[in-house]
Amino acid sequence: MSYSSEKINIPVFMPNYFVAKPKKINLKEAVTLTVEHLDAQGNGVAYWQSKKVFIQGALAQEKVKAKIIEQKSKFIKAKLVEVITKSADRVMPKCQHYQQCGGCDLQHLARDKQLAFKRQKLTELFARYGIKQTLPWQPTLLGDEWHYRRKARLGVQYNKQGQATIGFRRRGSNQLQPLKRCVVLAKPLDELFPLLNQVVAQLSQSKSIGHIEAIVTQTQLAKPLVTLVIRQLKPLNEYDKKCWLDVAEQAQWQIIIDQGETCYALTPNMPLCYSLPHHLTIEFSHKDFIQVNEVVNEQMITQALHWLALKADDIVLDLFCGLGNFSLPIATQVKQVVGIEGVSDMVKRAKQNAVNNKVTNIEFYQADLNAPWLENTWARKAFTQAILDPARAGAYVAVEQLLQLQIGTILYVSCDPATLAKDSQLLIDAGYKITKIALMDMFTHTKHSETMVLFELH
Repeated sequence: MSYSSEKINIPVFMPNYFVAKPKKINLKEAVTLTVEHLDAQGNGVAYWQSKKVFIQGALAQEKVKAKIIEQKSKFIKAKLVEVITKSADRVMPKCQHYQQCGGCDLQHLARDKQLAFKRQKLTELFARYGIKQTLPWQPTLLGDEWHYRRKARLGVQYNKQGQATIGFRRRGSNQLQPLKRCVVLAKPLDELFPLLNQVVAQLSQSKSIGHIEAIVTQTQLAKPLVTLVIRQLKPLNEYDKKCWLDVAEQAQWQIIIDQGETCYALTPNMPLCYSLPHHLTIEFSHKDFIQVNEVVNEQMITQALHWLALKADDIVLDLFCGLGNFSLPIATQVKQVVGIEGVSDMVKRAKQNAVNNKVTNIEFYQADLNAPWLENTWARKAFTQAILDPARAGAYVAVEQLLQLQIGTILYVSCDPATLAKDSQLLIDAGYKITKIALMDMFTHTKHSETMVLFELH
């Protein structure tokens, strides 16, 4: 049966005024939007004609003016122009460079709300992976919110005249933001920029530096040791060498020259090291990964020892063990520890750290944990507990194999919520249950989340 247009009383051809055309945003004008919530990166999320608009720096429940900077088929990116109605959670950023520098994301959000945001983000990710268990949250590990970072890479860029800019990348840009100071860098790193800019401006060779690694370590000296690792793109001439030596003497810096394939100390060489609980010391190279928040790292180790409920006859497997950050303290309380790390140089230093600390019940091995490793001799021990502390990529392949060992207690230390949720699903599907979970505020004022989770086999 067919119907004519007369029978249903509508015209065959509808004029254009019957179809509501979406209003096109004028990129030169700011639009007024109401922010509904934050996304996983900490950006405010509003809606324009059913399309998501991401606004960096905006908070939930705020009414804002924002300028559109990018339009895609499914979303829009916008730049915050003005906050018309402020959230009660908004605070004044402490850093004078905060609006330009991309080093921090959340200085405009009160610290307790930052933690609530990170906890909610993890809860939602777990639910997305089908983990229905109510998460048994424990108190968050907290350190100082300012001056906590003891190691950072400073970018160096040159303009056409050969003048250098030293700092961190600007928000949404590859260009550097010149810094006068940085309030999240540990003292005295936060105050090194004026003097550092001065010496770099004096150098005779233009465009000779790739980046500068800045590290502060505690020593037996009267004050902390500042070490600068200069990534030298050209051989250092005598004039520039004298410039670095002069400023090193003035500021009491240790200078290391990194030429890519070779490194050498320009000043008298002092080892880089940091302290652990139980009177232990970790020695490291400037190229090694270390936890940059000293206070939270010590709290994290103490909590790990407590959660694992270690006994004198335990045998513990430490995957992604690095330099022995967890392995060495655990070894003081158990029968044996086996630490596995993928980077061979770090394995060598881990072994030396065990010798330096007179810890004899520990073995370190190099292995790619993202490849089959169960056939290794060290994997055949009767482990009672396991701990893993992987990089942001997570430990999915390692967890798949770890499950075959049927270890009763597994402690997972994560620096990425998404890979933690994915790996946790594997463990829960295999019969493990989350018995404790806690945030660790390792990177205050940023979107990055560190989490510790205890799994027990049921």
